[in-house]
Amino acid sequence: MGLSQERLPRLLDIAGVAEHLGVTERHVRRLVAERRIPFIKWGHLLRFDPVEVASWLDGVRVPPGDDVARRR
Repeated sequence: MGLSQERLPRLLDIAGVAEHLGVTERHVRRLVAERRIPFIKWGHLLRFDPVEVASWLDGVRVPPGDDVARRR
């Protein structure tokens, strides 16, 4: 199926992603500047696909019992 046959996802703006993640808009802008979060740049607008953000969150998740947190 092509995009014309599928329903396009509703994209989030910076405020929407910040609210979803429970962080400030400034933090989201920093994640974008550091290329740490997937985003779409359309002209001067930044938009975020909720499916890509959810996938990104799964990728950065630390599983329980992992020694990474204890090393600090």
